[in-house]
Amino acid sequence: MALELKRYADPSALDDALAGMVVEKLREGIARRGSASLVLSGGRTPRGLFARLAATDLAWDRVCITLADDRWVPPDHADSNERTVRSVLLQDKAAAARFIPLYNGAADPWAGLDAARAALAELPRPFDVVVLGMGEDGHTASLFPAADTLPPPSSATCADCIGIRPAKAPHDRLSLTPAALLDSRLIALHFTGAGKWSVLCEALKPGAVETFPVRTIIQQDQVPCHVFWTL
Repeated sequence: MALELKRYADPSALDDALAGMVVEKLREGIARRGSASLVLSGGRTPRGLFARLAATDLAWDRVCITLADDRWVPPDHADSNERTVRSVLLQDKAAAARFIPLYNGAADPWAGLDAARAALAELPRPFDVVVLGMGEDGHTASLFPAADTLPPPSSATCADCIGIRPAKAPHDRLSLTPAALLDSRLIALHFTGAGKWSVLCEALKPGAVETFPVRTIIQQDQVPCHVFWTL
């Protein structure tokens, strides 16, 4: 499957286009299967997308939402991805959606793995849409370069989620594995800035996944992947 690269004039145009595609795929899933699932990333970049989704008419009560990764902090913590989803997306029309968090109050991500896996098992699979970000080091979700816990993308036995302790980023994390992220019907890679565009160009070259974990997403032929980018 070809990687589709989509550049937009500004973040507003990007958010409009990405929201439109996400809603289209969710509606398609609801029409065909009676429900749909959406996996999202946190941070500042997707806040505009979340606001647009929240204002969109959709059978949100038939949509299950989870995160691609989260920092292992309580949901009221400023660094929590769950906090962003709840405060920006799960409002207005989208308040009816079912949200399945990754954080569950265990002492650390490793202690919380079994509960997280059980929660993720409740989502319709394959996921209808997975929206991922990308860091300037080429990480996506919380799959960081050279992470000892990064499983091979072709592994048929790896679990849905893993605990991560980044070498340079704050907080332990819980992340969906490459296999779980690729268990989807469509992936959107969403980022802004010239610096990250340069990272993507490097990651598109042949090389080890451990160097640029985003290669797991952009150098595969299992799932359509659309890159949504703007300066």
